[in-house]
Amino acid sequence: MREEIGSYEAKTRLPEVLRRVEAGDTFTITNRGRAVADIVPSKVHNHNKILATINNILAAKKHIMSDKDLLELKEEGRK
Repeated sequence: MREEIGSYEAKTRLPEVLRRVEAGDTFTITNRGRAVADIVPSKVHNHNKILATINNILAAKKHIMSDKDLLELKEEGRK
């Protein structure tokens, strides 16, 4: 959800606003009640997060367990 914030408040709370934008929030900055700018997460930042997630998934898929290991884990879970 896009949150409206006045220009003075945006200036005084900029570090907090930037942390929230990095977390995915968006803001519309207003000047005397009129929307003048939008602050949205960077596409580069999102792209890097997506690539890291894909790499983590691929790395996890490379770990192959033998049937013996799987059976041992299965039996251990039944205890």
